[in-house]
Amino acid sequence: MTSIWTGERVRLRGVEPTDWEVFRRFDEHSADMRAADMMYPPRSAEGYQRWAEDQSTREPRDDEFALAIEADGALVGSISTSDADRLAGRFSYGVAIGDEHKRRGYASEAAILVMAYMFAERRYHKCEVSVYAVNEPSIHMHGKLGFVTEGRLREHVFFAGRYQDLVMLGMTAHEFWARHAERVSAVLRPS
Repeated sequence: MTSIWTGERVRLRGVEPTDWEVFRRFDEHSADMRAADMMYPPRSAEGYQRWAEDQSTREPRDDEFALAIEADGALVGSISTSDADRLAGRFSYGVAIGDEHKRRGYASEAAILVMAYMFAERRYHKCEVSVYAVNEPSIHMHGKLGFVTEGRLREHVFFAGRYQDLVMLGMTAHEFWARHAERVSAVLRPS
């Protein structure tokens, strides 16, 4: 790995204005929209273009940023950090992969790259993620990455006509390095 943003299968990069059509195509899959965040009303082509333009010029703020996930030169999804709390030393992220690109390891590798950056370069201690209980593939992926289920908020969110549980998962920097040190560059490994 020559760049901290490049793994074996994916490269993380900024969102480009020209990415708008792919993101619109991703949003055509209602189940994917629901699993990643929530259902939104359809946007116009101009709305997607403006969104992509805004994303392409947005500066990271307080360690919160959004990146495109690219594999074999194609845009396959996105990952973004959120809830970065420098004082407490924890952050969250959300990852979404387009329907036609799922089950290829892109989401897990993107998550590893982002966590390596946040733990090694930004000095965070813990990563926390919240996953809808109905999103079993994401819960399974996070378990394989080494996340521990820390709790379940019962009937916490409403979508698809009913209240859904939210599963809280976490991984400390120590747990991350113990499990993933060999997968990331020596440049990122703590000494």
